[in-house]
Amino acid sequence: MTITGAVSRASLAEAKDRLEAVIPSADLARLGGDLFAVLHLIDREHGLRRAVSDPARDGAEKAQLVQILLEGKVSPAALGLVADVVRLRWSRPSELSDAVEILAVTAESARAEADGRIDDLEDELFRFSRVVEGEPELRGALADPALPDERKLGLVNALVEGKVTDATLTLVTELVLRPRGRSLESGLADYGKLVAQRRQRLVALVRTPVPLSAEQRTRLAAVLAVAYGHDVHLNIEIDPTSIGGLSVQIGDEIIDGTIAGRLDDVRRRLGTG
Repeated sequence: MTITGAVSRASLAEAKDRLEAVIPSADLARLGGDLFAVLHLIDREHGLRRAVSDPARDGAEKAQLVQILLEGKVSPAALGLVADVVRLRWSRPSELSDAVEILAVTAESARAEADGRIDDLEDELFRFSRVVEGEPELRGALADPALPDERKLGLVNALVEGKVTDATLTLVTELVLRPRGRSLESGLADYGKLVAQRRQRLVALVRTPVPLSAEQRTRLAAVLAVAYGHDVHLNIEIDPTSIGGLSVQIGDEIIDGTIAGRLDDVRRRLGTG
């Protein structure tokens, strides 16, 4: 699940930003599962995958195709996100599929994060991988293409149902039933890395009196990433009262470069209103 094409990497970054914009208002109990369902569809229907990743085809036309196929079958949040994804350019059709998988795992990570259990999710994926590595018979059964999915689900449920987060159960089930050419251990490692990336990602609330250009957003994110040692996602809020500059809030810390903020600081130092 490594995206190497330069065009695809840029598109993936944009798709992740769009996912972050969707997450606060989305039904996170559905979003990841819906994205996995779309992944299965485009993995299975090679003609469809070629159609929606064709760089010669108009993005709006590809989005309309997705709308026709998926409307009423997935949540509005998932539908809108997938329509956005197919409008983007991808180096190879397979990298569009990989991007949808990355978004699905990220959505499940956000679900665990919203429940306050993202640490549990990361730990549970790691522990399940250790169990699989330590039990060759179990590993063989879960990877056996001749074993019916119902039997595999029974094995997974016997091991983890009621003992792990909903997100963990979803991700493990996906890897067992649809490994996408990987060993179970490799898939668990891939998913674990994505969860870890989300845990390390910081979110900055940026208040600015005027919209920032794409170049300005990129430069600000890069400066903050160096300062904090982690990737930083920017949530931009247009605030006309932020006279003469912008303020950045990361967690409880506020970096205020506005004139109003500096005046407030002067008033505090002087002990006036």
